[in-house]
Amino acid sequence: MTTISADPADPAEAAPPPAAAFSPLYQQIKALITRSLQGGEWRPGELIPSEVELAARFRVSQGTVRKAIEALADENLLVRRQGKGTYVATHAEPTTRFRFLRLTPDAGDAGALERRFVDCRRQRAAADVARLLGLKTGDAVVQLRRLLSFGGKPVVLDDIWLPGQPFKGLSAERLADYDGPLYGLFESAFGVRMIRADEKLRAAVADADSAELLKLPVGTPLLSVERLAYTYGEQPVELRRGLYDTRTHHYRNELS
Repeated sequence: MTTISADPADPAEAAPPPAAAFSPLYQQIKALITRSLQGGEWRPGELIPSEVELAARFRVSQGTVRKAIEALADENLLVRRQGKGTYVATHAEPTTRFRFLRLTPDAGDAGALERRFVDCRRQRAAADVARLLGLKTGDAVVQLRRLLSFGGKPVVLDDIWLPGQPFKGLSAERLADYDGPLYGLFESAFGVRMIRADEKLRAAVADADSAELLKLPVGTPLLSVERLAYTYGEQPVELRRGLYDTRTHHYRNELS
């Protein structure tokens, strides 16, 4: 089995961990490219080196590099553009900015998406929040409360917790001044990219607080969606608990 070694003086090209020696060659190249992405060598939205350049850098065939890039594109870490090259994926891109939002109208168009941040504050993490984010109880977190409306109608109420250290400087004023997707702000301003997420769905009912914000009667059935989002290295960086009004919308997922 062929393995890849890299210049130990260059942390971006450091050899994969020992377990990677037993993986296919393209998987080893994929791990090295991912390490460069994680280290910030190529930022979201930037063009990465060509397949020829990467093949020379890692001393492998162009076909091996191509297979690694295709695997990263399948995971939405890279985006291939015909005739232009391969770019680091970004949540600011129109095709991916709402990749994690699975809410779909029952009929017709969803209407214009509007968002309103109800609250943004730094606080100490409760035990359950700390456990899910890999923190200690009492560590600093940033809590956001956000309302999403479609066509002027409130549909989603999100409570979001972020670890305090990576998100220093996140404030209500900064959120109000930013017009793009929330994950795009996390990328551009804080260098945190959401790679994947796990979700849990449950039935719920509107309490007095959520009913007021969603403009519903107390006791209205809702869909509760808890999402834990991860960045590189399987590090949890966002806990989101959302309440969805599904009277005119439904949660849609594609399975393959």
